[in-house]
Amino acid sequence: MTAIDRLYELGTSTWLDDLSRERITSGNIVELKSTKSIVGVTTNPAIFAAAMSKGNAYDAQLAELKARSASVDDAVYAMSVKDVQDACDLFMDIYESTGGKDGRVSIEVDPRHADDEAATVAQATELWAQVDRPNAMIKIPATDASLPAITAALAEGISVNVTLIFSVERYKQVIDAFKAGITQAAANGKNVSHIHSVASFFVSRMDTEVDNRLDSIAGEHAEEAQALKGKAGIANARLAYQLFLDEFDTGAMSALPQGTNKQRPLWASTGVKNPDYPADMYVTQLAGPDTVNTMPEPTIDAALTGDNISGDTLTGTADDAAKVFAALAKVGIDVADVVRVLEREGVDKFVDAWQELLNSMAEKLG
Repeated sequence: MTAIDRLYELGTSTWLDDLSRERITSGNIVELKSTKSIVGVTTNPAIFAAAMSKGNAYDAQLAELKARSASVDDAVYAMSVKDVQDACDLFMDIYESTGGKDGRVSIEVDPRHADDEAATVAQATELWAQVDRPNAMIKIPATDASLPAITAALAEGISVNVTLIFSVERYKQVIDAFKAGITQAAANGKNVSHIHSVASFFVSRMDTEVDNRLDSIAGEHAEEAQALKGKAGIANARLAYQLFLDEFDTGAMSALPQGTNKQRPLWASTGVKNPDYPADMYVTQLAGPDTVNTMPEPTIDAALTGDNISGDTLTGTADDAAKVFAALAKVGIDVADVVRVLEREGVDKFVDAWQELLNSMAEKLG
């Protein structure tokens, strides 16, 4: 019984936040399933940019794509879809044994469409058809323009991973979009029990931005500010978890179509950015029922070697989390501005990574 196994017993599924052709063909993914209890995978544009820019694992498929004069965009998605299909096949046993809850593999819509609802819906539908696996999830960002796209995709029976959530307020909009989508799916004759969704709440990026602002506070609040470092991300996630409990309690679920699955909170960006913090703190402090934690492999290893899973650290924590945010406001932290910065940076970073990948593939395709 490892720390990851105990995490699963508490209700937190561990998904690997990484994927590459090399991980698949080398048997690494299968090994991680058996030795580290990984039950799913998430990807993003930065992950695929890193995977495709090194080694020769994609050379054979690239040669085929080049021979048929594939466009750069088509080539990149063809390679991404292939990886996701193969990973889905490797996790199909978990998907089946958990009734669709786990065994999931996520692929993201083009981040350049983040402010274009129609383009996001069109690509989400296309990717779902191309991957053609019931355990795939299509990642859609929680931007203003993409919120309706989340509803539209779910209404078509597509399982959705909503990404780039940084605030409880935005999370409430995501939940509303989910409920509207599931209701429409039922009206469209879809079997809603086959539709699953997660809401990816980013954690460490919140601490990075808030900590930088806390470091700039001088004068009478300087000492208080320093004491608050490393607390915002976990407090933010814990407030989100309380909203999840409120929005998906028995009464709320009874108002949704029969067979609806809860949209689980997913803790993303769980690799610590500050080396002074425990490497597993976004794991040990965010353990509890009906959640997912998607981790880069070093964070998985830190959780396993640290062996610090002590129990449910989410339920009943909202009051203390609210006190952290009250203290942040007292020392002058504008949390609303923090969220605005993080939302735009989140999209921009993925756009930059995607553009870098496209440029690299353009050179290889000649």
